[in-house]
Amino acid sequence: MQEQAEKNLIPISTKITNNVVLKSMREALSTLTPMIMIISLFILIGNFPIPGWASFWQSLLGNNLVETLSSSFVGIFNFIGLLVCAVMANTYGNNRGLKGITPCLVELIAFLILIPMSNQIGSDVSTVYFGPNGIFIGILVGLSSVELYRFSLNKKWNIKLPDSIPPAVANSLTELLPFGFVILIFVIVKTILGLTGFQSVHNLIFILIQMPLKGLGNSLISVVLYNFIASFLWIFGINGPTITNSFWSPIMFSLTQDNLSAFQVGEKIPHIYTQQFIDIFTTYGGGGSTLSLLIVVVLISKSKRLKSLGKLALVPGIFGINEPVVFGIPVIFNPKIAIPFVIVPVVNTIISGLVFSFHWVPYTTGVMLPWTTPPIISGWLSTGSWLGSVLQLFEIALGMLVYYPFVKSLDKQYILEEE
Repeated sequence: MQEQAEKNLIPISTKITNNVVLKSMREALSTLTPMIMIISLFILIGNFPIPGWASFWQSLLGNNLVETLSSSFVGIFNFIGLLVCAVMANTYGNNRGLKGITPCLVELIAFLILIPMSNQIGSDVSTVYFGPNGIFIGILVGLSSVELYRFSLNKKWNIKLPDSIPPAVANSLTELLPFGFVILIFVIVKTILGLTGFQSVHNLIFILIQMPLKGLGNSLISVVLYNFIASFLWIFGINGPTITNSFWSPIMFSLTQDNLSAFQVGEKIPHIYTQQFIDIFTTYGGGGSTLSLLIVVVLISKSKRLKSLGKLALVPGIFGINEPVVFGIPVIFNPKIAIPFVIVPVVNTIISGLVFSFHWVPYTTGVMLPWTTPPIISGWLSTGSWLGSVLQLFEIALGMLVYYPFVKSLDKQYILEEE
């Protein structure tokens, strides 16, 4: 079984992991994550789920200052699509061997060219095209503009200059025709789509790509499939989330930003299934929801090997670090643990999905907490309700029940080996 997995699955996972487009998307969103996390924490502080919190700060600082601080963070997320576009061009350009700031500038100008404008000269442009609704087009423009620029550079379309021209000037003019080629392509695209029923690239992407993908991702079946694949691949020594995030991450990122935008302005939060749903309410202690496994190991195991491992890995597991479990028990190629390792996250996903759909727990607000935030605290902060913590406790306990017979069997095996 192990040889077949290494022969068939590992090469496929390696190709997916090393694919330059998927790799660039992962890197781009990972680059933005710390920034979004810090800003989210400031938003959380301003909207802390304690009665009277907002009125306390308003009385202390005054309404004007509180509103100024709040609007500052709203303004940042109104341009999240533009930020995604810029970072996407930078990471993809680097991965395609293009150095310097030029690919990023090409992409930003291409992105701005596609923005629909009013017929009135000098009118304002709505930030709706720069915010969460611009994430998908930001990714696509970042990829396509850099690829067009790279294509034109490889064709060596440049202006022949005499040797008397200084090298610095010559080098800058070398990129003039490739730069102009990319701009021309995007102007043509915008003009053609302006003559169709779509009117703009944004409407085309929104109708044909963004809405179907978000609808597909914003479903219980989608998240069950995500957690199943992520856990199943770990059994064969493949980092499952690295594979699944290549496909799901842009969708979940967009859904999360929708929730965060609504939360900031006090509107109804639209989506159940976001990145916070996956991270906070389906896997506790890391992939396989191994915090439940560790608690069972510490409570019932009698073998020295399991007992020592459980005590060593429990504290890191509370903070979401489960490599000691995955490689220490181990989970990889271990059928006795592999079965619950796959089952528990799927069960948690189904239960959480049903609980949220029945509105027994408020939806996640889109605030990105540090990935090391332990359960109970994360459930409360991500939903603004203590009911989120109750749901987490219930699922951790249920996971313990699922893991129990398998840990018991493994414990007996290890005791015999030790004797």
